Amino acid sequence: MAATKPESRPARPAAIDVVVLAAGWRRALPGAALLCRRAARAALAAAPAKTPRGTIAIALGDDKLLRELNHRFRGQDKPTNVLSFAAQSPDQLGDIALALQTVKREAAEQGKPLRRHWIHLVVRGTLHLLGHDHERPAQARRMENLEWRVLAR
Repeated sequence: MAATKPESRPARPAAIDVVVLAAGWRRALPGAALLCRRAARAALAAAPAKTPRGTIAIALGDDKLLRELNHRFRGQDKPTNVLSFAAQSPDQLGDIALALQTVKREAAEQGKPLRRHWIHLVVRGTLHLLGHDHERPAQARRMENLEWRVLAR
């Protein structure tokens, strides 16, 4: 009797939970939860098939929340647009948090529609959970190229 290889199973698709913690998100971006899921799934679809999958939690917060998280986990006492936190559990991919006021301000400063800038940040946060980074120039180029491929979809 010949030995058989175990069947390879596709990675489990990610469940994406969205929590709206700042009511302004609903006014600024109606359908924000659905758009979050679509943007995160687009980023996940660009990842290699063997990339681990698991639950992603996305918190739509405000500058106060992101300032607290940024200070606690990165030692920077200021709000930021998006933070990603890799999970410690195999059934979770991680958490993403976004700050409404910072995202709105950046979109206005850059002359971009709020929706477009915000989707870009959800994609970026998801790619961070998948292990992508932009600390060094070569990493930044690879990550930016991947971001643009995802956003082009």
